[in-house]
Amino acid sequence: MFMALVLLVFGVLLFDMRGRLKAAEQRLAVLEGGAALARAALAPQPFDGEVRPSRPTPWDEGRKDDGSDAAEARALRSAAIVERRAVGLEPPPPAAPIDEPMAEPAERIEAPRHPSFSFEDLFGRRLPIWAGGATLAVAGVLLVKYSIDAGLLSPLVRIVMGLLFGGALIGGAELALRQEERVRDPRVRQALSGAGLATLYVSILAAHTLYGLIGPGIAFVGLAGVTGLAMALSLRFGAPSALLGLVGGLAAPALVEAGQPNVPLLSCYLALAVGGLTVLSRTQRWMWLGVSALIGGAGWGAIMLAMGALDWASSLSVGLLVLMLGVGLPLFAFSETRGTLLRVGAAIVAAAQMAALVATGGFGLLQWGLFGLLSVALVWLGREAALRPLAAVGAGVALLLAAVWPDPEMGRFTLVLLGMVAIYGGAAIWRVWRVGGLVEAGQIAGLALGGFFLGLGHFWRAGLDGEFALLALAAAALPGVAMALGWRCEGRRNNARFVTLASAGALLLVIAGGLGLADWMLPVVVAAVTAGLLVLAERAQDPRVEWSGWAFAFAAVVLLAGSVEMARLWGQTSTNLPAQGVLRWGAVAAMAALFAWRAKFAEGRMVAQGVAVLLAYGAAAQVVPGLWLAVAAALGLAALAEGARRLAVGRMLPGLAVAALLVLLWACWPLGMWLGRALLSLTAEPMLVRDLPAPGAVLQRLALPALLLGLALWRAGETVGPWARRGGWIMAGVMAGVAVHIGYKQLFGLTGPADVTRLALAERTVWEALLIGAGLAFQRWDQQGLRLPFPLATWQPQGLAAVTTGLAHMLVYTVVLHDPLWFPQQVGSLPLANLLPPAFGLAFVALLVMEQSWQWAKRPADMLRMGLIAWFGLAMLRQIFVGSLLTVPGLGQAEDILRSVLALGLAIGFLLWGIRKRARDWRIASLLLMLAAVAKVFLFDASGLTGLLRIASFLALGFSLIGIGWLYNRVLREPVNNSATIAA
Repeated sequence: MFMALVLLVFGVLLFDMRGRLKAAEQRLAVLEGGAALARAALAPQPFDGEVRPSRPTPWDEGRKDDGSDAAEARALRSAAIVERRAVGLEPPPPAAPIDEPMAEPAERIEAPRHPSFSFEDLFGRRLPIWAGGATLAVAGVLLVKYSIDAGLLSPLVRIVMGLLFGGALIGGAELALRQEERVRDPRVRQALSGAGLATLYVSILAAHTLYGLIGPGIAFVGLAGVTGLAMALSLRFGAPSALLGLVGGLAAPALVEAGQPNVPLLSCYLALAVGGLTVLSRTQRWMWLGVSALIGGAGWGAIMLAMGALDWASSLSVGLLVLMLGVGLPLFAFSETRGTLLRVGAAIVAAAQMAALVATGGFGLLQWGLFGLLSVALVWLGREAALRPLAAVGAGVALLLAAVWPDPEMGRFTLVLLGMVAIYGGAAIWRVWRVGGLVEAGQIAGLALGGFFLGLGHFWRAGLDGEFALLALAAAALPGVAMALGWRCEGRRNNARFVTLASAGALLLVIAGGLGLADWMLPVVVAAVTAGLLVLAERAQDPRVEWSGWAFAFAAVVLLAGSVEMARLWGQTSTNLPAQGVLRWGAVAAMAALFAWRAKFAEGRMVAQGVAVLLAYGAAAQVVPGLWLAVAAALGLAALAEGARRLAVGRMLPGLAVAALLVLLWACWPLGMWLGRALLSLTAEPMLVRDLPAPGAVLQRLALPALLLGLALWRAGETVGPWARRGGWIMAGVMAGVAVHIGYKQLFGLTGPADVTRLALAERTVWEALLIGAGLAFQRWDQQGLRLPFPLATWQPQGLAAVTTGLAHMLVYTVVLHDPLWFPQQVGSLPLANLLPPAFGLAFVALLVMEQSWQWAKRPADMLRMGLIAWFGLAMLRQIFVGSLLTVPGLGQAEDILRSVLALGLAIGFLLWGIRKRARDWRIASLLLMLAAVAKVFLFDASGLTGLLRIASFLALGFSLIGIGWLYNRVLREPVNNSATIAA
C-alpha cells in the first residue's frame, strides 16, 4: 500500500510539473503580446510621467481558483512593468547611492518565472510538500494498523477515527485555502486534501474487507461517494484531487467485489463514474482526466469480457457500456482538435471490445445486433471528415469476425453479412462520390471481396463451383454499381477511387470465370478481363485503370509461366493438348499485343511488345516440332523486320530484340559446345569432330537462323537504329562463323590422335589461309568501292580483323601450342616442298598487311618476323635430318653443328638487313642471336522504528517535509531577470 501511495504521489508531481510548464508558456505568450501592444502605443502617446495600470488580460477575467492566482497575477504585473520599461513608457527607478543600502521595495518586481530544476529547488521547494502529503497518508494507514495490532480500539472506533482523520486533513486543506495570503503555496492544500481522500478510501476498505462492518453494497456506495467528493474537491483544490478520484473510482469495484460480480450493476456504476469524470474533464479542460477515465473504463470492459460467456442481460449491459465509452462519452467530452484523435482511438477500442463480445457470446444474434448498433454509430460518426475512416475499421472488424466464426449456419451467416454490407456498403456507396474518397472505395472493394471469400471459405465444397461463380458475379455488382454512379462525377479522376472499384470488380470477374469455366481457361479469362480494363481506361480517361490492367496482365503471364506447356518452348512435350496451348498462349499474346499498341505508358508498351513476341513464339511452339523451333523463331524475326519497315524508327525494336534473343538462345547450345572445345584447345587439346555439334543441329540452330537474321537486318534497314543493326550483324557473324568453322572441321574429320598427327597441320594451314585470304578480299572490295547491305561504311576493319585472326591462330596453335617441333604432326617428307613454307609464309603476308594498315605495327611486325625466321630455319633443319615427323627422338652430331651454323648465319643476315634498312632492332636481334544513497535513508532507516514511535516519526516527517517546502517557497526566490530591464 505504501509503494502504491508513493507512486500516486509521483504521478501528482508529474501533473504539477506539467501545469507549471504550461503556465510558463502562457506567461511567455503574454510577454510577446505585451511587447507588441507597447510598441503600438509608443508612437501616438509620448510618455507624460504618469504610470497607468495595465489592462486586464483574458486570463485575469476567466481565471480559475486553483491556487496559482496570486502567483500568476504577480507574474503578469511584473511582465507588464518590464515591457513598459523596455519600450520607454515607464522610466526606471532612480539608482541608490553607492555607500547607502538600497531600500527594500514594497513589492519586488519579478521577471517571468521559468521552470527551475536545480537540486535545491527540486528537493527544497517541490518534493517535500508532496512527500509530506504521502507521508501523512501512510501515517493514517499505520495509525489504523497500530490500533489493530495493539487492540486499543474497537473496529468501529478505528474506522470512525480514520474517517475523522481523513476529514480533518480535508479540513486542513480548506483552512490552507482560506489562509492563502499566509500560506502562499497551493501545494499545501493539495497535499492535505490528497492525504485525506486516501485516508477515507483506506478506512472504507478496512471497514469492509478487514472487519466486515459493512457489506459490499454499502462499501461500494461509500467508495463512490469518496470518488464524487474527490471530483468536487478537484474543483476547489486542483487536479491532484481529481487524480485520486480517478484512481479510487476505477479501483473501487476491484477492491469491494468478491466472487462473481453483478455485471449489469457494475456496468451502470462504470458508466456513471466514467461519465462524471469525463464531464469534469470537459468543464475543467483536463483532457488527461477524461482520457484516463476512458482508458480505465475500457480496461474494466476488457476484464468483464475476459470473465467468459455472459448471459443475456450481462451482454446487453456490457455492449451498451462499450457503446457509451467508445462513441458517446468521447463525442461529448472532447471538442478540441486533439479530441478527434482521441475519439478515433476510443472508437477503435470499442470496435475491438465489441468484437470480443460477439466472439465470447457465441456469435449470437444479440451480440451481432449490438455490433450492428456500433456499426451504425461508426457510420454516423463518419459525417465528420476526420472520423470517416472509422467505418472502414468497423467493416474490417466485421469481416474478421465473420472469418473466425466457427461453423456458422448458412442462413444466419447470410443475414449477418448482408446486414454489414447494407450498413457499411450502403453508406460507402452514398459517400464515395459525394464527400468520400479512397477510404470509401476501399471499403466497397473490401466488402465485395471479403464477403465472397468468407462465403467461399465457410461453405465451399466440391460440385458448387457454378454457384460460387454466380456469387462472385453478384459480389462484382457492388463495385460495379459504385462505378456506374460515379461515371459522370467531375472529380472521378482526382484520386484512385475509380481504379480501386474497377480492380475489385475485375478480380471478382476473373474468379467467376475461373470457377465457372475449365481450369485451363483461366489465362484466357484473365487476358480477356485485362483487355477490358485497358478499354475501360481509354473510355474513362483514367490512367490508373491502365495500371491495374498491367497488374492483371502480369498475372496472366505468370499463369502461363507456371504451366506444363512451358516445356514446349525448348522442344519438349507436354500433357496438355496442342489446341488448348495455342488458345491459352495466343489469347495472352493478343492481350500483350493490345497493350503494346494501345497503352499510354510508353515504357510499358515496349515491354508488352517484347512479351507479345515471346508469347506468340510460345503459341507457335505448341504445334511446331522442337527441331525446327529455332528456324521458326528466325522466321518470326524476319517477319517482324518486314513489318518494322512500315513503322517509325525503333518502334519495333523491343519485339525484334526478343525475337533475336530467342534465336540466340537456340544457338547457345551449339555455340557453348564450340566455345568449350575452343577454350579447351588453348590447353593444347585438339578440337575433334566428335566433340562438336552434329551438322543437322548446326544447320537448324546456327546456319539458317544466321541467314534469316541477316535477311531481317537487311529488310529492317535503318528502322532499328545503328546500334541495334551493328549488334545484330555481330550476332549473325558470330553464328555464321561458328557454323562455317564446324562445317570446315567436317572436311578433315579429325576423330583421334592418329588423324591429328596426320592432318592437323594441314587443317590449320588451310583455315589460316582462308582467314587471311578473306581479309585480303575484303580489302580488295574496299579499294574497288564495293558496297553490300551491311551497316559499315568500309570493308577495311573487317579485312584487318580477318587477317589478324588468321595470324593470331597461326601464332597460338602452330607456333606455341601445336608446334611441330614438340607436338607430333607430319609436315611433309620433301625438303622445302612441305607444309612449313606455306604456314610461315602466311604469317609474313599477314604481317605485311598489318604493317601497311597501322603505323604502330611496324616494330612489332619486325620482331615477329625475326622470331618466325629463326623458328622456320630450325624447323626446316630438323625436317632435313628426320623427315616428316619432327618429334623423332635423338639429335645427331651433324644436326647439332648445323644448328649453330644456322644461328650464325641468321645473325649475319639480321645484321646486314639492319645495316641496309637502318633498323636498329634488326642489328640488336643479330647481337641477341649471341546511484542509491537517498533511498536508504528514507526506506530503511525510518523502518527501524515500531509502534507509536514509528507513527509519530512518519507524522513528524510528513509535517516537517511540508514545513520545509513551505519555508523554501517563502524564502527561496528565483532571481530577477535583469535582461528584461533597462540599466540605469
